[in-house]
Amino acid sequence: MTGYQITTNRTQSHNITLLRCFQRLILGTIILTSTITPIKAQTLYFNYPPFNEPLRVDSLDAFAQEGTVNKNLGFFLNLAGASEEEKIKFREALIKPAKLDPILVSRFFKTQIGEDILTLVGNFIQIQGGRNGKYALRGAIVTAAFDSEGLSLINFFRKLPTNIQFDLEEILNFSNSTKKVVKATKLFSEAKIPQLSAEEATQADPINFTNLPDLRQRGSFEVKQKRWTLTDKSRNRTFYVDIYTPQGQQGNRTPVVIMSHGLGSKPEDFAGGAQHLASHGYVVALPQHIGSDEQQQQALLQGLSREVFLTDEFINRPLDISYVIDELEQRNSREFNAQLALDQVGVFGHSFGGYTALAVAGATIDFDHLEQECVLDRGKLNTALLLQCRALDLERKTYNFRDERVVAVLAHNPVNRSIFGSKGLSQIQIPVLLGAGSYDPATPFVFEQLDSFTWLTHPDKYLVLQEGQAHIDISALDGGMSKVIDSIEELTLPETQLLEEYSNATLLAFSEVYVANNGNYRPYMQSSYLTYLSQGQKFKTYLISNASSAKLLQAIKQFKYEEDIDPAILD
Repeated sequence: MTGYQITTNRTQSHNITLLRCFQRLILGTIILTSTITPIKAQTLYFNYPPFNEPLRVDSLDAFAQEGTVNKNLGFFLNLAGASEEEKIKFREALIKPAKLDPILVSRFFKTQIGEDILTLVGNFIQIQGGRNGKYALRGAIVTAAFDSEGLSLINFFRKLPTNIQFDLEEILNFSNSTKKVVKATKLFSEAKIPQLSAEEATQADPINFTNLPDLRQRGSFEVKQKRWTLTDKSRNRTFYVDIYTPQGQQGNRTPVVIMSHGLGSKPEDFAGGAQHLASHGYVVALPQHIGSDEQQQQALLQGLSREVFLTDEFINRPLDISYVIDELEQRNSREFNAQLALDQVGVFGHSFGGYTALAVAGATIDFDHLEQECVLDRGKLNTALLLQCRALDLERKTYNFRDERVVAVLAHNPVNRSIFGSKGLSQIQIPVLLGAGSYDPATPFVFEQLDSFTWLTHPDKYLVLQEGQAHIDISALDGGMSKVIDSIEELTLPETQLLEEYSNATLLAFSEVYVANNGNYRPYMQSSYLTYLSQGQKFKTYLISNASSAKLLQAIKQFKYEEDIDPAILD
């Protein structure tokens, strides 16, 4: 996990930067596509009834090559009120090539997720007459990418196979919706959540955390790591599991936590958290999810697979968790002296792993809810829908992944709200902690964690928000989109160590209370502890509990009312 944060004029700059991120995310999407067609477009139309003006590609070409502004282009520049400085920047944007491998881009946009992105963008950039422009876009991108001049914006326009129209009304509506999402993100991450967290802190008994053990520090146990290769014959599925074991006498009840990695990731990416827990006396297992891991990503890039992930991963991932617990039960006597407490296991998951953790906790797929969300305009804003909507390809039946041996789950940046909905999440009847980042374009906080927290019905529920934490490792989804986001100005990375300290301390505290049943750690599961950890830090972390759920729900409703929000945009 990585994070970003604004360095100057925090309130204003954060708002501007979030808006730029969403805009560049879409711009980056527009500048990606695949299938070669040699015919060239002559004209771009900008349609906003009754306005429907043509901009000739040769006008843009002359401006890009020579800086010449003819009458045709001048009309649009004057209409936009472009300054001389803005004209210079526009010209630079036209001719600057994008560093994208056309073969990889081509392979990605033959996947179902790639097709969804093309359809999304094609709603705005259409074939003249109003048909979705996805195939024309795909042809122009790859043709330009293979061209000796490379993939630049002007070369993209040159290679368009037909006249194109920009639906300015749709683009304007999208822009307005984006601004509301940015405003919501800013409001809840910078004001509402910190305010609710502070209120909880003032209502709790004061605690001097300097006199308590520092959960950020490594524990006293040495840790041994080994790898198992498992085969579930019932599913014809072979995968490896990394096991982290504390060395030394543990007593009769050694706590166990399973960690589930995200899309395009691998178990090793979470070795730090596993080491931390194991050093405090936990056995930690990190299974590989073979149809949605780094190997699957590499198979796509190498042309060995046509999909970013396999749809059956919605089923296989939670079954992997249960199979690992089964394996631990079989090996408990001979390898762990029968010390593992396998009747009360904890599960941690990140991103797609967050879905996995919530599924084994008892959340159920709500196909009706998912189908509704996947056809609404929300898909133009919530990038996490690119993954969740693929579950519509599953057989429509009731899936129950609840594993009664799992007693608590912690889901960081989880993909969850559309696939489960309030109906599915309300089925969870064990403690849950949702982790979120204030700047997360992959599983946006206001879509994927904010409402989900209020939908959970178990009294032991928590929402942890980390400032500057971003879930931007979406290269498996976008064929290089993270490079676009990395180029955003006015952003700096928080210290990785700081985010790790926040996460490790929270993971250990939650696990001690709800997996190991250690009541001595309850003081750590309150907002004042994270306030203590955040002292003197530019990037802070906040916690709210069930005590703030009703107030948060009311704040969400109030925001929607004041902004006249369409439920299809931000529900």
